Order: sequence, then structure tokens, then C-alpha cells
Amino acid sequence: MWTPTDQEKFGVAICSFHATVPFALYLEIGDNVQILERSAGWYRGFRIGHAYAKGIFPVNYIHIKKALVNNRGISETVTPIDDPMAVEITTTLKEWGALWKELFVNQRLDLFLKLRHAMVELLDLRRQLMAQHPSQEQVLEIKRLAAMRLNWGNQQLGLDLVPRKDYDMVDPEMISVAELYRLMDGRVEAEPQPQPPMPYHINMSLKSFGYNIFGEEVELSFFLYDIKEGKPISEHFLLRLNKQGLPKNRERLEKQSALFTDLSYKDLRRDLYIIIHVIRYGRMLPNDSRKPSTTSASSAYRRPYGCAVLGIREWIQSHVDSPDEREFVLKVYTCNHENEWHQIQDHIIRKSSNKYNAAASHYGVILSLQLLHGEMEHVQQDPLLQTRALVIVRKLGLSDVIMPEKKIVGCDIRNDLYVILEKGEFERGGKSVPKNIEVTMYVLSPEGEVLKDYITLGSGESNLHEYHSYVMYHSNNPRWGELIKLTIPIDKFRNSHLRFEFRHCSTKEKGDKKLFGFSFTPLMREDGKTLSDDIHELCVYKCEDPACLTGVPSYLDLPSSRNGTLSPAISCSPASSVFTRNSKESLWISVLLCSTKLTQNEDLLALLKWKSHSETIQDVLGKLRQVKGEEIVKFLQDILDALFAILDDNTEKYGPLVFQSLVFVINLLRATKFLHFKPVIDTYINKHFAGALAYRELMRCLKWYLECAADGVVHGNILEVLQAFEYLVKFIIQSRCLYCRATGGFDEEGFLIDIRELFGSIKLIILQEQRDRDTMVELLAALPAVLEELLQMFAPHDVASLAQGVLEGLKEVLQSGNAVGRAFLQCACSLVEGPLFSNTDSRAVLLMPVLNLLRAHLEMQKERLLCANILSNVLIITNQSVETQRAGEMELIVETLMAVLLKTVAAVICKGQQPDHAGEFVSCLLAMLRQMSSTHFQKLLKGIPSRDGLKALLVQMFSVFSNLMKPEIFPKDWMDMRMVTNRVIVKALQHLSTVLHQNFMNDDFDFQVWSLYFSLAVLFISQPSLQLESFSASKRNRISSRYSDLRVTMGQDIRHMWQQLGDKKSHFVPGFLGPFLEVTLVPQAELRALLIPIFHDIMDCEQQRNGAFKQVEAELIDKLDGLLSEGRGDADYRELFSLITPLFGPYPSLLERIEQETWRESGTSFIHSVTRLMERLLNYRDCMKGDDGEEKKIGCAVTLLNFYKTEINKEEMYVRYIHKLCDMHLQAQNFTEAGLTLQLYAELIGWGERPLGPFLHYPAQSEWQRKELLFRKILHYLHHGKSWEYGIPLCRELAIQYEAIYDYQRLSSVRKTEAAYYDSIVEHERLEPEFFRMGFYGKKFPFFLRNKEFVCQGHESERLESFSQRIMAEFPQGILLQQAGQPDDTITSSDGQHIQIFAVTPVPENLELLRSVRVPVRVKSFYKVNNIRRFRHDRPFYKGSRDKENEFKNLWVERTTLILKYSLPGISRWFEVEKKEVVEVSPLENAIEAVDNKNMELRSLIAQHQEQRAYNINPLSMCLNGVIDAAVNGGIATLPGGIF
Repeated sequence: MWTPTDQEKFGVAICSFHATVPFALYLEIGDNVQILERSAGWYRGFRIGHAYAKGIFPVNYIHIKKALVNNRGISETVTPIDDPMAVEITTTLKEWGALWKELFVNQRLDLFLKLRHAMVELLDLRRQLMAQHPSQEQVLEIKRLAAMRLNWGNQQLGLDLVPRKDYDMVDPEMISVAELYRLMDGRVEAEPQPQPPMPYHINMSLKSFGYNIFGEEVELSFFLYDIKEGKPISEHFLLRLNKQGLPKNRERLEKQSALFTDLSYKDLRRDLYIIIHVIRYGRMLPNDSRKPSTTSASSAYRRPYGCAVLGIREWIQSHVDSPDEREFVLKVYTCNHENEWHQIQDHIIRKSSNKYNAAASHYGVILSLQLLHGEMEHVQQDPLLQTRALVIVRKLGLSDVIMPEKKIVGCDIRNDLYVILEKGEFERGGKSVPKNIEVTMYVLSPEGEVLKDYITLGSGESNLHEYHSYVMYHSNNPRWGELIKLTIPIDKFRNSHLRFEFRHCSTKEKGDKKLFGFSFTPLMREDGKTLSDDIHELCVYKCEDPACLTGVPSYLDLPSSRNGTLSPAISCSPASSVFTRNSKESLWISVLLCSTKLTQNEDLLALLKWKSHSETIQDVLGKLRQVKGEEIVKFLQDILDALFAILDDNTEKYGPLVFQSLVFVINLLRATKFLHFKPVIDTYINKHFAGALAYRELMRCLKWYLECAADGVVHGNILEVLQAFEYLVKFIIQSRCLYCRATGGFDEEGFLIDIRELFGSIKLIILQEQRDRDTMVELLAALPAVLEELLQMFAPHDVASLAQGVLEGLKEVLQSGNAVGRAFLQCACSLVEGPLFSNTDSRAVLLMPVLNLLRAHLEMQKERLLCANILSNVLIITNQSVETQRAGEMELIVETLMAVLLKTVAAVICKGQQPDHAGEFVSCLLAMLRQMSSTHFQKLLKGIPSRDGLKALLVQMFSVFSNLMKPEIFPKDWMDMRMVTNRVIVKALQHLSTVLHQNFMNDDFDFQVWSLYFSLAVLFISQPSLQLESFSASKRNRISSRYSDLRVTMGQDIRHMWQQLGDKKSHFVPGFLGPFLEVTLVPQAELRALLIPIFHDIMDCEQQRNGAFKQVEAELIDKLDGLLSEGRGDADYRELFSLITPLFGPYPSLLERIEQETWRESGTSFIHSVTRLMERLLNYRDCMKGDDGEEKKIGCAVTLLNFYKTEINKEEMYVRYIHKLCDMHLQAQNFTEAGLTLQLYAELIGWGERPLGPFLHYPAQSEWQRKELLFRKILHYLHHGKSWEYGIPLCRELAIQYEAIYDYQRLSSVRKTEAAYYDSIVEHERLEPEFFRMGFYGKKFPFFLRNKEFVCQGHESERLESFSQRIMAEFPQGILLQQAGQPDDTITSSDGQHIQIFAVTPVPENLELLRSVRVPVRVKSFYKVNNIRRFRHDRPFYKGSRDKENEFKNLWVERTTLILKYSLPGISRWFEVEKKEVVEVSPLENAIEAVDNKNMELRSLIAQHQEQRAYNINPLSMCLNGVIDAAVNGGIATLPGGIF
């Protein structure tokens, strides 16, 4: 039982349904269906958009979607509730699908594959978007990726750009035109915020290590090295390999890639190298036969083996903008002397070959490098990098862009201390050879406990409890240069220390490592200062018993470095008796601190601990400027707390110093390096700042500086104060808010007075005659943010009043320099973009000053780009306001800016110069016109007192509108912007047309304004962006549904305004016939129906004025030919001219109106002539544009040419087509026909001296000169066509003319030409062509061929079969008829193409010439096949029964004679059969004719043999033999018996 559905209302077909069950609904995958009822696994419903076709379909074929149901019941409508991006992806993929297949067909396989990949990605993104519960961040990222791919695909396929806001499509009708332009242009924000430079990263992957080092374990240490500075710039990437060359840690099998991060562009310009240190882990000497212990590491040592280097400077320069990966092969070199190990990379780079040797290997080290650019969180999202399990290798030191404390992968808070084990000096100690010294380093607590897992030799390996240096063989002065990284937490850093233990590694004993001394150093001093970045020489204390170093360390009282002094107290301590310092032994280490929490700066520590030494506060504040910025931002909150604490402690004494220090700290954050710390100070002000009384001193100091500047007193710190103005006010406002909370809003009026006084000083600064440019620029730059902060304390109206006072200094600022004027505009721009202008109350105060500012700048044509930006923002905000307020605001905008904006737009687009800001101004004008109501238009037009002013406005607007329709005004894929522009133009013209009719009609009629209106309307309808028929179906439907067909709307306006003209229509006849004709040729049925009747009015006006419409006729024919040749018009348009019934709805047809006039006969005849002309023009255009053969094109041109000559008598058009036909013949190498065609033009010109103007390719010349030129061209063509007989009369005519003017030189030349023609006739043998009769039957042929017969002259040596193949190739759909008889009606009236071809025989006119014995054979041969108009075709048949003994006895012939309109050859190689004669030839007549023809053939052969004795006799012998002794049919002997 069928039951109506409640929730299941909308679905999508997930599978095609083509079943043949009764009442089944045909579905394709992806079809949207509306569901009405359900029953037992079946739905009943219809496809969206096809409600008339309802049917059933399976439930499991449909995916149900949520939908909004309106008007439940019979007329319910269903709207799916989908994400706009998902809907766009669906519709776009459908459109791409058809175009994607075309790419494959057109062999554009590269784009085909790329588009397929993009389509698959879009489907996946749509699936993610439609998931159940994606987070808001996930949705935004999915939409961003989808928008990128949609835009890319649309661009590649030549589709239209889609305006987007927050990645979703926007409806152009719901936003301002100015905002639409910005979205299309990709600039949502006019002024992007400055961003710090993005860091670079080097992705390095180890592909292969092709060395087997003595079968021992290996450590590979990779780092970046600057050869000029001679030091590394990055941490080490450490990789431990086992004896088989695989990572020792199995988890590292897929982690052999490192990412060297946070490299600046400055770093990339260094001379960088990638260094690989190879350290083996095993025996002291490679040839040591003793096996190392497998149970203990005491006999295994870290020993230096070799080094590999790779210069990457050139690679970086070539890959700065390319993410391509590249592989490199490196060699490992060993050091000749271990004491030079610390310099091995320098030796290899500088190619000091005596210092190193190449290690033995057939392979080497293979690395791949890739240069990446961007923030770490974005770089690490690359799927390819994620598969490699990258190890992050940090830069030594803080990056150029320091980030605040936020957790970012690879960029979290740093607290790293790098210790470089430089070198040591030790005594031999009674040994015969130097020691093998190993250094062990520990991190210990004050209690002597080893702090574990805080030591690392490089990224990629786990942290260590202790560090073991590599051992230099037999060296008491080892130099290691090894980098150790310490990651000690802050809470354990203060009291921790490092201890370095020294052991001798003997190769002769059991391999024990014997302790002989130690060094130590604390990490932080008692005052909180961290171990400084410097080289430290540490004392070495003797100690051979490890037990002395256990427990609580007693040596901490001893001096750790050589710089330390031994006090008497320390010398008496117990530790001094246990540990003895050896003055000849030392250890050198260097330190580098990279911490966001620790500092080594004493001045900063003094400020943070100011209470401990309050007597030096002034010195401490003064030294703050000497502290590095990196140190200040690390302790930003602590520094600010200390400054405001000092201020609270003694305001009068320290107030100015604290103010200056605060200004310094604020301005420090303006540097690009610290941009990311601005949110930190904002957070401090809003959440941590507690100075409730600080605003008083800050306000006092700020007012003092501004008053000094207003009084003209030059103060060195004024610029710094103005640069910090914004944040000073933030502190003041927050402090005042805290004070108000504590006191309940005490003394609010006093604070407001202070603020007004502050702005009074600002106004005085602006109004100064001798103003400082830099001061003004900084002040105006900070002002918008200051006003925004004041909104926290005061009403928007009051704040706007303060801003208004500043804006009153406009005139004085305009007379300043460009920099000040630009700063003023930027200030206004920021105000408009800020919250102050968005507020209704404050905007009412600020709107007029801003408009006056814009008008003043635009009148002076200064800073046009900024002005356009400000005006765009004003219009965008105004468009979003409520209707009542928008009306008042638009009235002010129109009144203030319309005139100057029109002038500016005209200046930037009408002269062909389109600067970058042209689009901004155009969008502002369009936005203004669109947001104007009828009342605004009326007030604008009524506000112009004079008629001349009104005319100037109309002319200017019409001119601007016409320029806005140019294709180059917007990019070609901005469809929405063009359509919105057209809609605005239609709206504006509807308002302006009323004014035009009211003010420029009757006695005040102005033809110029009216003609501009009609010209603009015609241009509007004809513009390419409105020709919907040329668009794809999806684009056409999208435009029609959103904007409708604006051509019809404009057509209705044209018709209305034309009817308003009354008797003034005659002013536009016949001048506007062409433009109106152009409009009616647009293939839109309703538009044609609206405007075709206008031709009746034009004809009537001409008839009443001149008694005929010859001018209209001439103009219409000229325009028709040109427009149809350009591709306008179609067959439907031709039919509309001859239609008697109404055209479209209530509109009468053209003939229907003409039939009611007294001049209907001439009018009807004219319409029919125009219809026939259009028929021929359309056929000619179709032939020329299609793939038709030359014969068909020539035939079409001949038909059109004859029509112009015989029916219309348009000589100019006739001559034009003569030359077009001549060119066709030349292209087909029909030289004789080309000459005869051009002769038609020559016949129209006499031999007089009448001057002729330039025409086609002819210059201005006299008739005589042009005809001579034509004759010479004709002679040239006829000579190439071997038709010398046609050229002889022309030579004679030219000779007569030359003789008449005594031009004997040219007379001699033409006589020589004539003589040469005679020689050519006699000497050259010409092949006789064959002729063929062609019949074209069926309605599919064009009118000039349809059911007509023609005779065609074949090419040289062309026979029937070849000719038939050539003709059938021109008509690929044609069917060749095999019968020679006349086809019946079933063929002539069919919808197909049937062609009949057979050979015909020419019938010469001059038979006496052919029979004459004295005429040369070659002359006869020419006239036998030339100048032929009659052709015949014989069909033999028998009357009665056939005589078997003599078949010729009753053999009759049906002779069909075809008479052509023109002789062949002529202007074409084929002409239509004008008349046909059919006669029956009796056997006697047939026999006489056969004998006569044979005699003529014999005479011809005899004459040829007599003229040329060398001529072959065989043809004559064979002919005689055939007559005398015939091999078949009995020969001539059978004729008497057959006849008598």
C-alpha cells in the first residue's frame, strides 16, 4: 500500500535505474528525485525539474538527504539542506564531465589526466565535507582545498571565475558591486597585514652508505657548516649504524631523513656545506687483533674515521623557487693526522690534499636534498614528508622570526645549551708515550646525583645519561671540536653543574679506562646569569679514585675556571686538600645558549630584580635600550610588570623614564623579527596588566610630547612616541577601565576632558603651517587604532566627533606634500574599515567629512587608488545598512561624488588607458548606481538646473556605459561581474530614458542625445556577454535563472522609446536602419518579434517623405550583406520577414503591417526580395564557413552575384562578389573562369576619364586606367588558362585605345602579346575536357541546388568515374543514382540528398567552322568544346521487337538536349540547365549522323598528318580499318541492309 512519506522527501540516485517494470522512472546516477510515496521497498516520485513524469524506483537505489519542505501536500516543494560547497562541487563536476571527454577526443591528454586527478580529489573532499561531524577547522580547510581545485579547473577549461567569500560561492545580487569586484579580483582586504618572512627548510634523506669500516659500528653525524665563518650553523643529525650498515635502532629503518629548519634567506646566501662526520665505534687501532668485549663497553672507543662534504650553495640558488628533489653522491675522506681532525672539513673544502686521503669504497654516500619554504606546521603536512618520518634538526641560535610561547610542531619553547668540547692540554704523567684521553661529561645536581637523559649528540637518537668523547690516539693535546646539546629543564638548571672526567685508555693492559682528573663548571651564577656564550678555560683537578667523586660534591667550592680566584677560605676548605689543581693542565669548552627562558644579560637581570638595588633604578632604566631584542621578548611580561611596578613605586621620580622605556619596548615589537609578539602584549594588556593608576602618568607624558609638537618644539623622541601611540593608548584605556572598576567610574568627565585636550593637540599639529612630514605621517598612521581603543570608554558618537575634528584639517593637508596627503587618506581608509564607521551613529558623523575628503582628492586627481579603495568600503558598508538609513547615506554620496566620479571613470577608461585602479572606480560607479533608488535618480537629475547641464550628464553617462561594455574592461572569465554591470546599465537607462523623453522631445528635440541612446541600446544587446546562444547549456541556464535575458528587457525599452518619438522618427531614417537590423539579427525570438516591426515605421517614414523607400532598400541590402557575412542571422530570421502570422504573442508581423498600407505592393515586393537575398547570403555564408568543396562555394557565389545583378541591381555589391568569385577561381586554379569573371567588372567601366575613388584594392584613378589594369589582369589569367582565343579581342580593344592616344610603346607591347597568343593557339596542343550532367534531388540540398540540373566542365583528363568521386566527396551524405532517367516525386520531395551524374556531349554552335578544311585542327579542337551552351545525351531504344539479324534496323535514339543559361566556359565551370528538349532520332537519321561524324573524324586525322608529317599514323590507320573492315557489328556494310 502506498503511503505518503514524512521525512524521506529528497534523494540522490546512487545507481542508474533502467528497468522495464510498469511505471518505472528512468534514473541516471546522480539524478535528484523528490519522493512522494513509499511501498514495500519502492518509492514513487519524480526527477527534480520533471514533475510531469512520475514513476517508481527502488529504495536501495536512493540516498536520502535532509531537505526543507514547503507547502506540504499536493503542491509541496523540497529544497535540500546541503553545504553550499558540496552543491557547487556536484554541479561543477557535472559540467566538467562533458568537457573532460572532449579533452580526450582532442588528444589533450596532459590536461585530461590532471583534470581527472582534480575531479577525484574533489569527490574525496566532498565526501569529507559531508561526513557526520567534521570540526569547524576541518570544514574550513576542506573548503579551502576544494576552492583551490575548483578555481584551477575552471581556469584550465576556460570556464567563468566564481566569486567566493570564505571559500563559498556568493550571490552577486546580495552584495555590493564594489565587494563583488574585490572578490573577483581576489582582494578581500585592501591592505594586507605585514607578515614576517617565511623560513626555509632543507629536507635531507640518506639513500645509501656504501662503506664497511673494519666491520665495526658507525656513527654518522650530519650538520650544516658555514665555511667563511668556520663554524656549524645547525645541530647535528645523528645516525648509528650496525656492522651491516643498517640503523642500529630498528625503529630508525624508516627515519633516515632530517629536516634542517628555520633557515632565513640570509642563511641561504651563505657559502653552506653539508658535513658528514664518520665516527667508528670499536677497537683503538684497526689492526688490533684483540677482540673487544661483548659484555662491556669499556674496551670499545669512539674513534674518528673520516669526513664527507657537499657544497650546496649553487643547488640552493637554482632551487629557491623549486621543491624538486635531487640526489648527490659523496666520497668519504680520512684524516692523515688525528690532531688535525677538528679541521678536516676545512681541509677537504679548501682541497688541501696532503691533509687527507680518500677512503676505499666503490660506492660512497648517496644523499637526496629538497628545499622547502613555509611555516613548519604547513611543511610537515606534506604527505610525502610524513611518510619519511622526518627528524627535526634545529638551527644553532634563535631563528630570525621569534615565535611567542605556543606549541608548534618542531617550534615549541626552546631551552637548549650547546657545549662544544674544544681542546685539552694534559701532562704525560710518567708515560713513555702520550695518553689516549677520553672525556666523560655528566650533568649533576647539587647533591651529586647524575641528571639522566639531558645529553644528546644529535637529533634522531635518544638522550644519554653521560657523554663519551672520541679518543685521539697518543695525544696529550687533543682537539675534539664536538658539539654536545643539553636540554635541562628550567627548574633544574639553576643549581646544576657539568663535570668532565678524564681517563687514559690503554691499549696494552686489559682495556680499562683509568681516571686521572676532572673539571667542572656551574651552569648559572648566583645572581641568575647563565653561563656566558664564550670560550671557557676550565681548571683540571687531579683525581685517580672514582670514589672521591661520588656523593655530595665537595669540589663545588673550588674555582671552576682559570679566571676564578682562590680565596683564603676556599684554600682552607677540605676539598682543597683532596683535589689538587694542576696549573699545567686545562680544558677548553665553548658555550652557546638558545633559550626563550634564560638570559645572560646583567642589565636585564638588574631590571627584573630592581627591588634588590633600588638606588640604581635610573641607571637600570637607562641601560634597557642596550639589551638585545631577543632577550626583551623572552621576558616581555616580566619587563612590563617591572616597569609598571617602578611607576607605582615613585611616579614623580621615575615616570618619564618608565614612559620612555615603555615606548622603547613597544617599538621593539614593530620589527619584522618580533611581529608575532604583538598578540603577547595584547594578551598582557587585557589579562595581566594591573596598573590602575598608571593612566595618569602615561596621559601626562603623552600630552606633554604632543603639546610640544603642537607648539613647534622639536623633540628627538616625538617620532618614537607617535610610533608607540596605539599601544600607549591601549595601556591608558585599560588602566582607566581598571580604575573605574575599583572606584565605580569616578571622574569620568575629567578623563574625557583629557582625551579632548589630547585630540586638540593633534588637531593643532595638523594645522601647523610648518608641519614636520615624518611627525604627520606617524600621527595619522596611529590615529585610527587610537580611536578604536577609545570606543571601550566612550560612545561611538563622541569618538566620531573627535575624528571629525581631525578630518577638518583637509585643505591644509592637501597643500602639503604627497606623503602627508597619502597618510591622511590612509588614515581615512583605516577609519572607514574600522568599527567606528560600521556603527550607525558614528557613521552619520563621519560620512560627510570622508566624502568631502574624497571629492577634494578626486577633483585634483591625486591618490586615485586610495580614493577608490575608500569609496568601495563606504559603498560596501552602506549597502549593508538598513533601508531607511541607506537612503539618506546614498543621497549624500550621490550628491557629493556622482559628478566627480563620472569624470574620473571617463578619464580612466574612455581614453583607452586603463590603470590598475580603473576597475575599482568602475565598481564604485556601478555600486552607486545599483544602490540608488528612483528617488535618488530624480533628485540627481532635478538638481541640474540647465538643459545643457542635463544633456552633458546624459552624454557623459552614455559614453561611460558604452565603454563599460567593451570586452577588455573586465577579464573574459568574469561573467558575474559583466552581468551585474549589464543589469545596472539597464536600470540606469530606464531612469534616464524618462528624462530623455521629458526634456528632449517636441520643440526641444535633440537628435544627438536620442541617437546616443539608441546606439547605446543597440551596443548593449549586441555585446558578446549577452549572447546566451553561444554559451553551454549549464552556463545559459545559470545566467537565465539569475539575471534573465536582459536583451529582451532592453528591446522592450527600445520599442517603447521608438514609439515615443512620434513624427520625430524620420530623423533616424535611414541612418538607424543598420543598427536596428543588427539588433534583430540576434537569435532571440522575443527580441526579434519586438523590433522587426520597427522596419515598417522606417519604410513608412521614407515613403511619406520621398514617395518611395529606395534609400531604405539600399541601406538594408548593404547592411544585410555585411552583417550576414560576419555570421549574424539564421534561417529563422529569414522566415520572420516573410511571415504573415503574428511573430511572438501580441506583436504583429512585418508583412501583416505592410499589408495595411497603401504602398503594400512595393513593400511586399521589397520584403520578398530581401527574403530571397537573405536565403542566398545564408547559403553563401554556410558554404564559406563549412568544409564544402570549391565547386559548391563557387556555385553559391555565382548565384548570389547574379541575384545582385538581375533582381536588385546593386552594382557595388555585384562588383564585390565578382572579386570574391575571382579569388575563389584563382584558389582553385580555374584561371580561365577567373579571367572571364573579372571581365564582368571591366564591362561596367568605360574608356573615359571619369575619376573613380579607391575601391577594394584599387587606388583612386580614372576609368581608363582602371579598365586598362583590369584588361591586363584578365589577359594574364587567360594566358595561364590557355584560353588565348578569349584574350585576342581584349588585345585588339587595348590596341585601339593605345592607337587613339598615340601610345605606340604600349601598342607594340599589346600587339606582341596578341601575336604570341596566335602562336600559342597553333603550336600548343590542348586536351579536350569532358562534360557531365548533374542533378541534385532532395530537400537537404541548399536552395540553389535543390531539384535542379547542371552541366559541369570537367578538369583536364577527368573521366566520369573520377568526376563522380569528386562530386560525392563534396556531398558526403549524398546517394548516387544509377539510372539516367528523370527521378520521381518520392526522390525530389525526400529529406535526403540524391545525385545523378552522367556524361553529355557538347553541341557546337559554329558547325561550318568545324567542317571547313582550311581551318587548323587545333582551332577546331578549341571551338568544339568552348562557347558551348547546348549539350545532348542519347539513350538508344527499340521500337517493336528487336531484329536478331540486324539490330540497327529498328534501333531508335532518344536525344535529350540541355540548354544552359550561360555558355561554358564562363564565370563558373557549371551552369544550371535552363531548357530541355527531347526528340526521337530514327535509324536512318542516326546512321547518317554516324557516317557524318566518322567522316569528320577522318578529315581531322588526315589534316593533322598533312600538317605534321612526323605525326603518328596509327590513329588514322586504325580509324580506316574500323570503317572498311569492321571487326564488330558488320561495319558500314550493314547500314544499307538495315535501312532499306
